[in-house]
Amino acid sequence: MELGAEILKILNKTYDPNSMVETKFKRYDLAFKTDEAGRPILLFMGQKDAEGKIKGERYARRLKFGENGEVIKDHWDNKGKATQ
Repeated sequence: MELGAEILKILNKTYDPNSMVETKFKRYDLAFKTDEAGRPILLFMGQKDAEGKIKGERYARRLKFGENGEVIKDHWDNKGKATQ
């Protein structure tokens, strides 16, 4: 499953650095970890269970920067099934 434009809009914002952010999107529960700059880098998307863990898909973000700090590559890889 690829990430849609609406979810990418949420993930392209910046949040608190080095934190875990939880939110809802339509019928999905989202939890993502941010890097030192506040960019989401690890995403768990699915349904929360009774213990608060998300069962569903896991995604990792690939960021590649140029010499001047500009972003050269920015895409999300599906890493398969996951439980946060």
